Amino acid sequence: MTDTRQESLAALLGGRGGALDASLPPLAFVLGWLLGGRSIEVGALAAVACGVVVGGVRVARGGRPRALLLSVALVVVAAYVAVQTGRAEDFFLVQIFLNAASALVWSASIVVRWPLLGVVVGLITGQRFRWRRDPDLLRAYRFASWPWVAQYVLRVLVFGALWLAGEVVLLGIMRAALTWPLQVACIAVSWWVLRRTLPADHPGLRHPRTP
Repeated sequence: MTDTRQESLAALLGGRGGALDASLPPLAFVLGWLLGGRSIEVGALAAVACGVVVGGVRVARGGRPRALLLSVALVVVAAYVAVQTGRAEDFFLVQIFLNAASALVWSASIVVRWPLLGVVVGLITGQRFRWRRDPDLLRAYRFASWPWVAQYVLRVLVFGALWLAGEVVLLGIMRAALTWPLQVACIAVSWWVLRRTLPADHPGLRHPRTP
């Protein structure tokens, strides 16, 4: 029998494939931009083509078509913004805004006692929102959601500074460096916080103690 108390957050939230795939189109944009003589159009075409190929591979491996279409759409929007403004660094504006919005939403969810980490894990495990009736789990999810806020804020600060400086190549590099490696670290820290916050006798994430 699986020890559900020892079941890690990483196991529940899945692998890092999606986050890794998300870093490929920005790298393709930078590479296309450089090889194309700093042509934004060439970079945009390379990013969109990469996004479509990555999406196709993920669908072939059983990924969700709706989620993959959304990721491709975000690449298309980012490329469109860069082409329209004529500034290569503006390809990364969409990501800056999305991370800023995510930081705000996650912070708000903690304040109103609906921490998004609990919502996500609850839906994945099939317990839906029963965890909210467990004071220990609710408290643990609130504390463990703050590392997620921190990762979004870190991305906004780094990407924002590089965007202001017009550092296109560094933006591409840091987009990859702060995607799946940072997400893996965030999951690990959240799991550590959960285990430190929950009482020693708590049965685990899949078993909220409800009245």
